[in-house]
Amino acid sequence: MTRDDGGGAVSDADARTPAQIEADIVRRRGKLAETLDEIGVRVHPKTVMGDAKARVASTVDQTAGRAFVAVNRTVSDVKAQFVGDDGAPRLARVVPVALVVVGVVGLLTVSARRRRK
Repeated sequence: MTRDDGGGAVSDADARTPAQIEADIVRRRGKLAETLDEIGVRVHPKTVMGDAKARVASTVDQTAGRAFVAVNRTVSDVKAQFVGDDGAPRLARVVPVALVVVGVVGLLTVSARRRRK
């Protein structure tokens, strides 16, 4: 609603009483104070560091989780190569690997003895 006082149109906001204007100012000051407090908390160094730490911890947790899944999958794949579905060892694969391991250990032992002399 507008009224014309001879000098042009005046809005309803200008038709408020001084008490209404003062109450509006108080309300807006309170809202502004809340907003400034919130901004202060957001940009406070402790808050910024806490947020950064939380992001890093989350990233580490995700990376560790992915690594665990990858290692678990690899171990399961290797195990499947040497153990049958019934849980019995696959001798056709276990024996050659065991012979290679014994041979490598033997070579390392002989090599270490030669270096000592």
